[in-house]
Amino acid sequence: MSSCIFCDILDGLEEASFVHRDELVSAFMDTRPINTGHVLVVPNLHHPYLCDLPREAGERMFTVARAVASGLRRSGLECEGINLFVADGETAMQEVLHCHIHVIPRYSGDGFRLRFGAHYHFVRPARWELDAAAERVRCALPDLPWIRSSDPAR
Repeated sequence: MSSCIFCDILDGLEEASFVHRDELVSAFMDTRPINTGHVLVVPNLHHPYLCDLPREAGERMFTVARAVASGLRRSGLECEGINLFVADGETAMQEVLHCHIHVIPRYSGDGFRLRFGAHYHFVRPARWELDAAAERVRCALPDLPWIRSSDPAR
């Protein structure tokens, strides 16, 4: 048995209620849902983090997440809105180290909250700080022409 529950599900070693399966990605119901209809979209191959994910699989994951969101709205399940959530790394609340997108149906009074730190509403970085952070990220981007060509600063 592997150490990844999502790989075990995809290999048929663990049960799952699938919403979608294709050659790149699968979508199945979360067994610990925030709300009824909570779906996980995962790549079929093990990629722990977002940066490990091949472009085609990432694009397909988002396409499937979008379709699942549309299906949730039409399903008759309680759904007034949708949250897409990606936790990338344990500090970011990633519990299963297999890249995945949560598609979470939301409705008024459902009780689910992401909390901001106490500083969130009071700290506004100066423009030079934002520009400096943007430059550091821009310089660290992988050499991907479709990102570089759309970079307004270059």
